Formats: sequence, structure tokens, C-alpha cells
Amino acid sequence: MSTSYVDRIAVEIDGSGHAVLMIHGLGGTSNVWTPVLPALARFRTVRPDLPGAGRSHRVEGALSVDRFVRSLMRVCGATGVERTHVVAHSMGTIIAFHLALLEPRLVRSLALFGPLTAPSEPSRGPIRARGEKARKEGESGMQAIADAIVQAATSAETRTKRPVAVAAVRESLMRQSPDGYARNCEALSQMQAADVSKISCPVLLVTGDEDAIAPPQAVRGIGERIAGAQVEVLARCGHWTTYEKPEECSELLRKFLEKRS
Repeated sequence: MSTSYVDRIAVEIDGSGHAVLMIHGLGGTSNVWTPVLPALARFRTVRPDLPGAGRSHRVEGALSVDRFVRSLMRVCGATGVERTHVVAHSMGTIIAFHLALLEPRLVRSLALFGPLTAPSEPSRGPIRARGEKARKEGESGMQAIADAIVQAATSAETRTKRPVAVAAVRESLMRQSPDGYARNCEALSQMQAADVSKISCPVLLVTGDEDAIAPPQAVRGIGERIAGAQVEVLARCGHWTTYEKPEECSELLRKFLEKRS
């Protein structure tokens, strides 16, 4: 494993073979992919921390889906990635959809966990409020946000039987820069949907049956708009799919990518 910086963005790189660009979601880091890395042993994984998140340096100015896409394109250019599978989670799936439409020759396939095309309209205000809380209250605000997200975005089974998964979600959020997290919240609250019906690469959509952010009905609706998309719903799983159901996610990802490499 090696870690480098591309335009102040921390990027972890592992392995060799076909490239897999892995995009985390709001409150995540490259570590959201650690549970599924064994399934990608035959690939070269490129795992950035998005601007303002994780170990990436502080950002100036507003973030947006366009800025995220441009940042990822710079990461690909700097790491020699000319064509790649894209794996993404949550907010990262919105970015991945836009990237696939803007650069179809770059994106070989999309494997998306907890996918959504944009935040629901009722959720935009609460997302902005969460960012304001992080900016105003700092680390104590991030702890409160982490505990609230565990309750709202993981399954009942995870909360009662998977303490390591709960710890991973809390640690991911509590280690975020409050300012960076606030900027990511502001960006997410303004993101608009890409026209996913124009996506022509193979697509895998995975969600949990207890995912309130990317509920199964909504994910099936996305799948119906993308020709040939594969939709999978994991039992007793919330929104943090790779932490909550690592074995199931690994197997789905392995099978999907092996058919396309």
C-alpha cells in the first residue's frame, strides 16, 4: 500500500491489474473500502479521500459535484488511470454517475453501494443543518452527528450485534475535520441528479433493506432507468453497507468485476 497526495487529496493505492477507482460518501474515507479489499486482490485500487474529507488537506471555497468530478479526474491523470471500474458509496455514487456521463471512455463499469442520484428534497435542509452544527460546535458536534447517524443509518442488527461496524462508522465521522465535513454537507445539499438513463456501462446497485437514505424501492427505480442494471438488496442492512455486510458486499463486487475484466 502507498499513500500520496494529488492536489492536496490523499490517495491510497494497492495492487496491480485493471484499475478500480473507489469513491467514499459523506463522512467516509478510503477506509470504507477496507472490508472489501480482499475481493479486489487482482486489481489496482485507487482510493482517494475526497476534498475536505479524511486525510485530504483543508479546502478553500465551496465544494460541488463538479469540483469533486474534476478532482477525481486529476487523481486518475496523476496515477496513470486511463480506464477504470468505479466503486462508490452514498454521496460518492452521485459523483460516480456524473463522472460516468462526463467521461464515458474512462468508466468501465459502476458498482454502487447505497446509491442515490441526488438527495431527496426533504433531506436537503437537514443536511445543511448538520453541516452548520459541525462548523459551529466542532469536535463535540461531530460526536453528536456520529451518534445520530449510527441510530438513523445502520440496521437494528448492526446496532445490536455488530459493535465493530458501529465503531467504524463512529470513528469515520468523529475523525472528520468539522470544517471539511460542513463543506461536504453544503455540497451534497445542492447536488442535482445526472440523467442516469444515458449511462451505457455495466451497473451494479446494492442497498440494504433497512437503508432509509437509499431505500430499496428508490434503488430499484434507479435500476429501471439504466439498461441492464443489476439491483441487489441485502437483508438486515442499513446505509453503511461495506461495514455492515462486508462478506456479502465482497462477494457481489467480486462476481460483478470478474465478469468485466
